[in-house]
Amino acid sequence: MKTIALIGSTGSIGRQVCSVVRRHSDKFKIKSLVANASEQLFLEQVKEFMPEYAALADEAAGKRIADKIPQGVKFGYGERAAEEAISHGEVAFVAATGFAGLKYSLKAIEQEKPLALANKETLVCGGELVMGQVKKKGVDLMPVDSEHSALWQALHFRCDAPFRRLIITASGGPFYAYTPEQLQNVTPMSALKHPTWQMGAKITIDSATLLNKGFEVIEAKWLYDAPLKKIHTLVQPESIIHSMVEFDDGGILAQLSYPTMELPIQLALTYPERFDCGLKPLDFESLGAIRFLPLERKRFPCYDLALKSAELGYNYSCALNGAGEVAVHAFLDGRIPFLKIADTIETVLEKTERMTPDSYAVLVETDARARALAREYIKNME
Repeated sequence: MKTIALIGSTGSIGRQVCSVVRRHSDKFKIKSLVANASEQLFLEQVKEFMPEYAALADEAAGKRIADKIPQGVKFGYGERAAEEAISHGEVAFVAATGFAGLKYSLKAIEQEKPLALANKETLVCGGELVMGQVKKKGVDLMPVDSEHSALWQALHFRCDAPFRRLIITASGGPFYAYTPEQLQNVTPMSALKHPTWQMGAKITIDSATLLNKGFEVIEAKWLYDAPLKKIHTLVQPESIIHSMVEFDDGGILAQLSYPTMELPIQLALTYPERFDCGLKPLDFESLGAIRFLPLERKRFPCYDLALKSAELGYNYSCALNGAGEVAVHAFLDGRIPFLKIADTIETVLEKTERMTPDSYAVLVETDARARALAREYIKNME
């Protein structure tokens, strides 16, 4: 039985990890659980899975529920207590969202734990540092993003396999065909209605702006040691083809399924074996046309800015993420319009001080400065 340290248990991915563990309770056990501050759901998870260790990163939330934790479960709260959870379990499953996930990934690598990675920011912000440590420690890294899992599968579960081109697909989000005039009237409610995926609010908005697809290009650059010219993106509106790899002989391998995160989540824990994950078989006869549409860089400013940050290198992608997090939350709060998300990120990138991202401290400093710049820009706008 494989034991899991689950970081980010109450988020969208974390809840689906729990679903996979329920389905295969004979194969997996959650040995430690970490969430940020979702007290009620976290308590329910602790009582159901009875981990060896549980922690809430939010200290105030942790204090409120400390006396409700079942006997036999060691409980802690605060950031240090949350990081301690990595030491429990054979596999670290990092499903925490945002920049906060980076420290858990680095902790898992430091402890030479296999890392199931569902936190984009780990590689967007710290790709050079993280992959350097992965290679140094000889750690297995299993990508959980549906697109990167698809590439990983096509590369026979190897991140170092040869290829000619990586082809990352996108749904295009709800506004792919919108004109600039239409985008001026986008509301948070309309942006949260993704056409094919059910995700958390932050990643859903990033999918609507196509910033998320830019993140995935950056992730691919680090995961597969790929120059940007060997990474291509396409819009595949039905979200049936999750990504493809083209090889030197011209052959292309693709991974197909109905949209679900439980397949890549489960596969990160079971590979190279595959087990039933409750996924409905593809009904090819009823699918109809599967379309491929261009993802034109200059039509989508957030996507363009993500690629620009990757081209600039250094700590610019870390600044991109920090600015994006602040801007998206401001949009969701009704403080800025949809199109100002890109303007905020662009302003922050222009003001970012170039630094070599060779330590976690540099990334923390970059992230903090980017957030401060973004907040200042938004405040001045208001």
